[in-house]
Amino acid sequence: MRVILFSKMFKDKSPDELTALAAESGVEGFDLCVRPGYPVNPENAAQALSEMVRTMQRAGLAIPMVTGNFDLLSPDHPTAEPILAAMDKADVRLIKLGYFAFDPIKQDYWKEVDRIRRLFEGWQALGRRYGVRICYHTHSVRCMGLNCAALAHLIHGFDPQYIGAYIDPGHMAIEGEEFRTGLAMVRSQLSIVALKDVSLTRKPKNDHGSCVAEFVPGGEGLVDWTTVLDELVRIGYDGPLSVHCEFQVAPEAFMETMRRDVRFFKAQLAAAQSPARRASNAK
Repeated sequence: MRVILFSKMFKDKSPDELTALAAESGVEGFDLCVRPGYPVNPENAAQALSEMVRTMQRAGLAIPMVTGNFDLLSPDHPTAEPILAAMDKADVRLIKLGYFAFDPIKQDYWKEVDRIRRLFEGWQALGRRYGVRICYHTHSVRCMGLNCAALAHLIHGFDPQYIGAYIDPGHMAIEGEEFRTGLAMVRSQLSIVALKDVSLTRKPKNDHGSCVAEFVPGGEGLVDWTTVLDELVRIGYDGPLSVHCEFQVAPEAFMETMRRDVRFFKAQLAAAQSPARRASNAK
């Protein structure tokens, strides 16, 4: 498993600045945003993605995946094929799509499932053409595929070489999904895992309670990272672990908090991979 950093928060950094950031933070590469306004974007990806990959490789780093823009949902999107062609040229094999929003009042859930599965049929064909696996992320709060159970409705039965599951233990916790069970549902298509922690707080509402979620630095939330990483080690997962750094801190504290987040997750991974822990879990 390779710990990489989601570049969403580093929109203004050049390729050389990103390599310096990786060196100082200890990550092994990037989950690279290919979005408008970023160094690599849908307009320049044909050349810029390969150049970014070469820059990273010279520094001993990798770009195993890219994250598309929020509206990258259909294989007919005008940037879909150009981005996948650029990925094939650069030998980047995983892409995360945007999100299908869901309104439970206005939309029929199963009709949406059918519609999205038809889109994934097109994505599967496009992925096969370019040797790219198209991945969908478990994102909480009224998104289709908001946890592993819902994601399975969308992608189960597709070729795991081209349609993948991007699971997020933080969002799974928000939606109340136990990690082992969720993982079992999408294990055959597991492709990417996000690393971010979450805190859930009770908020009074109309003489009862409601729940408020807040993303926090690793180890300060309620995600059981011992279980998460032990399970990933147990099943032999060897894909990217993408650190998201979506916590809310003062701007002047962000960089140090990011470095601490990376240290936390790398330490948790090292502990899960240690011979002693493996032996204990095998009993």
